Amino acid sequence: MTGHPPETLFCLHFLGGSARTWDALVPALGGAVRIVPLDLPGFGDAKGDTGYSVDAMADRVSAAIAADSPGPFRLVGHSMGAKVALTLARRAEDGDARLKGLSGVVLVSGSPPSPEPIPEDRRSHMLAWIGADPETRRREARAFVRANAAADLPQALEETAVADVLRAEPAAWRAWLESGAAEDRARHVGVLRLPALVIAGAEDADLGPDAQAALTMPHLANGRLVTVEGVAHLLPLEKPEELARLIAESAEMRADAPAGLPVPPAYADLIASDRVNSRLRHALAERAEPDDPAYAPAALDAVELAILRAVFARVLPAPGLDFAARVDARLAAGQGDGWRFVALPPDRDAYRAALRTLDAAARAAQERPFLALGAAEQDALLTLAQDGELTVPAALGGRLDAGQMKFWFEDVRGDAIRLHLAHPAGLARIGFSGIGAGGDSAAPIASGLPGFVKTGLDSPEPWEPRTGESAR
Repeated sequence: MTGHPPETLFCLHFLGGSARTWDALVPALGGAVRIVPLDLPGFGDAKGDTGYSVDAMADRVSAAIAADSPGPFRLVGHSMGAKVALTLARRAEDGDARLKGLSGVVLVSGSPPSPEPIPEDRRSHMLAWIGADPETRRREARAFVRANAAADLPQALEETAVADVLRAEPAAWRAWLESGAAEDRARHVGVLRLPALVIAGAEDADLGPDAQAALTMPHLANGRLVTVEGVAHLLPLEKPEELARLIAESAEMRADAPAGLPVPPAYADLIASDRVNSRLRHALAERAEPDDPAYAPAALDAVELAILRAVFARVLPAPGLDFAARVDARLAAGQGDGWRFVALPPDRDAYRAALRTLDAAARAAQERPFLALGAAEQDALLTLAQDGELTVPAALGGRLDAGQMKFWFEDVRGDAIRLHLAHPAGLARIGFSGIGAGGDSAAPIASGLPGFVKTGLDSPEPWEPRTGESAR
């Protein structure tokens, strides 16, 4: 027998689902991969098993994977199962030997690392009927399945889904709604390097594209978000063929290598020349180091870091230069420029509060998170901040008032300029040649005395890179 064995997919189901959730996916993939669907504790054939916390469920899946001894494998997590998959991905990146073959994750309508955005009235209703009389449970289980699909499911699939909900252990159902879904694991999960495909149903009320963009994607340095039209929350049941296609297409996803902001050759030659002293040359080399795509924030959280990246992208686009990560590192180190507006709290607190205020403003004005808005909508909110007119009541999530947001946004613009001009590519962009004012020695160099001789307008030194050369 030649060739490699097929990739293995360990599939984790949604609340009320079971290993049978994935039955339609197996023929849709046509044997291209090996499917291993698992029952989480309290569901399916594991109804009698206990251990309902996210960590306990992750322990069970980890043990199943170790017992299977697969080669390279991916985790496919649906809704509740996605939060478990993200927990396992963090363990894998932290060196858990039982998960060393993990090559990526697929998250379908996933519960994010942070608390799941489910309305409280719906949560209360779901908690109430799970322990009701048999007739009420049957009626509500069917209503639950139908409410989570954009259109009628095939009769056989609907009956299987309803039966799975009915055989779920009520204690496991309650544990998820009361604890697991509400658990905030954002700091624990952090930012993952693994390739990740995030799939959202366009008609999913709570965990659709906006929720995934705002709450899940910030945790994935190498994530791709795909929206499937005509689907709500139950993609494996609603459109298994489409799910199979997306899984197959994502098989070649790889983690991105750091790219960095390139320094034009002519400016790089100036930096390397004996006109630039070695200490400055070393500092510029450090500033030119590529930023880590999976940078783990220390002052902000992953969502706040993503919002800040979006803000900097509107203020001063510089692909390849991660302003937000560099600001976060400065905030974590307690470094600054020595002053702040008296109306603002310390820089670290001000950044966190302002970013959450900006997101709350987006939700109040557009009923969407800031990260899900288009460029024009983001610009409109930032313009309000700039003009001192961005007001969000505290009850809606506002943490800074309009005046404070104006001061903070002034700081943001200042930070963007400082960081850009600290980078050699930024200096090259504006044609700044002052770095060539002197090397390590006062003695004449091969091309003459260090520093500047010509002082007239439009009279560059022969050794200066021309602005056009620097921009190429």
